[in-house]
Amino acid sequence: MVRARWIFVLMLLGLMVTVPRPALAAANGFTDPYGRELTFRGFNVSGSTKLHESSLLPFRTTADAAASATIMREQTGANAIRFLISWEGVQPTATTIDTAYLSRAAAQIKQFTDRGIHVLLDYHQDLYASYLFNTGSWYTGDGAPKWVTDKGSYPAESCGICVLWGQNMLTNNAVRKAAYDFWHNNYGVQDAYLAQASSALTYLGNALPKSMLLGVDPFNEPFDGGLDGASGTTWEQNFLLPFYQKFRTVMDGAGWSALPLYAEPLVFWNTTFGEAGGLSTIPALGSRYVFNSHYYDGARITVDPTAAGDGTYSAAMNRIRDRATGLGTTGFVSEFGNAMSSSRTPWMIRAMYQGLDSRLSGATFWNNAATSGAVLSATQWHWDTYSGRHSELMNGNPSKVQTSGDAWNGEDHSVIAAGALRLDRRVLDRLYPSAVAGHTLAFGYEDLARDGFAGAGTQRAWLTVPARLTTIASLVTARQYGVLVWRDTGITAPTEIHLPGSFLPARTTVVSDLGAVSGVPATGAITATTETGASTAQRLLLTAPGSASGTVHVALIVNTSNTTSIPAATLTAARAELLSWASGSF
Repeated sequence: MVRARWIFVLMLLGLMVTVPRPALAAANGFTDPYGRELTFRGFNVSGSTKLHESSLLPFRTTADAAASATIMREQTGANAIRFLISWEGVQPTATTIDTAYLSRAAAQIKQFTDRGIHVLLDYHQDLYASYLFNTGSWYTGDGAPKWVTDKGSYPAESCGICVLWGQNMLTNNAVRKAAYDFWHNNYGVQDAYLAQASSALTYLGNALPKSMLLGVDPFNEPFDGGLDGASGTTWEQNFLLPFYQKFRTVMDGAGWSALPLYAEPLVFWNTTFGEAGGLSTIPALGSRYVFNSHYYDGARITVDPTAAGDGTYSAAMNRIRDRATGLGTTGFVSEFGNAMSSSRTPWMIRAMYQGLDSRLSGATFWNNAATSGAVLSATQWHWDTYSGRHSELMNGNPSKVQTSGDAWNGEDHSVIAAGALRLDRRVLDRLYPSAVAGHTLAFGYEDLARDGFAGAGTQRAWLTVPARLTTIASLVTARQYGVLVWRDTGITAPTEIHLPGSFLPARTTVVSDLGAVSGVPATGAITATTETGASTAQRLLLTAPGSASGTVHVALIVNTSNTTSIPAATLTAARAELLSWASGSF
């Protein structure tokens, strides 16, 4: 009878965790209706929205969207995407809202939501508009429609001596003047933007499952266009924040009041270009907003020849954490990554994920885990199923057909091409705590990703276990593993952890205060099941029924696929070490 009741409880919990859940922003992270802390990981979908060959959408067909959603869910464990749309696509003329465009966007988004993938809607622009550039230009932009740029009288575009396309934001007078007009609402262009957003959000809100939406990013990578002699922080106060407040009102009126606005600061606030910003002098935003930052390693993209390694991006990601805390909300890194043409990219991205997982380097994690901090949600740039197979007329010029890479300003960032992942899958398909039944105290993951592409190159462990933890060190040596520590807050739903494809449940070892198993069983406090909307991707469920609120839980999850089983004596010794470590650390 007791066993039957236990199985019934697990079955009930299994049903509970498949319920679609809206993500609510809070100072301690995203939460679901059960109060669990959520982590979102996935990709931007995609740079093809910048291309007219793709009709300004991520995918050319709904079938292509479905195929990408399936691969992404099964092979990377992604549970979120940032889905790009274009002002030009929504409003091709001053008097037209293109509902056919919105219908195609909704159909593509549904392919992801149907597979358990949450969606952040992103109004994307770069360099304001493609129509500011002449047909022979080295560069192009995206975002605003032609009828908007026709309102202004802009000088001939020129970037000058530019190494990167982003320098147009600082030196191209046509780009800067057009942005200036937008922020000052010259010609009523900002009013027009807000009006079309109201129409688009109303349409999409009625067409999509709100429980699977994360919110709206209203303006990708805002840049000032001219500070009028003020500082970047003053510009954010006087122009960027009022725009976000107006867009927040638009969201509320369009039926999106329960979802947050993802507020980006000035684009260069955390790069080597050093522009001030970061929303650092505005009042706390609160839970109706998310601090939404991008991170690219400007130094290694340009002048720094060194390779990334353990802890390389801890400071950069901690700065994002700290800004979110200062604003009274949670942080989200909606873009990060590096070009696939760089030999240093695999470990750069590995190190960025490490920085998202924890405030600490791998070398310091076990000795300082109490300061590990929040796990950051993020979407990597980017997922382009057409990578290397484009045919885009750059600035409408039939003599400049772009076919390689992303087909946009020479970029090549897509993690997928020809249906196959380009990076070592161990970089992308990662162990992460998707839903924690309480408050996350620490999380670290050793992916053992190699420094070459597609699994080639050198393997090196970063998350090193101190020698004093003899059994744990022996158990994880040369194996992928993760460790999660959380404080129980009386939540009945289980903690969920995504299991990478390399972690076969039958060959996964879990050591926890909830028990210790070599091979995850079908019932009990430690179980595994498929991810929602997936066929093969797995998640680990850790359940602590009756646990007192305030109890500290810990779980060590090890990929032991290279052995049939771990001896019971080893599990017992490892559990004793782990519980002693947790007791002494938290």
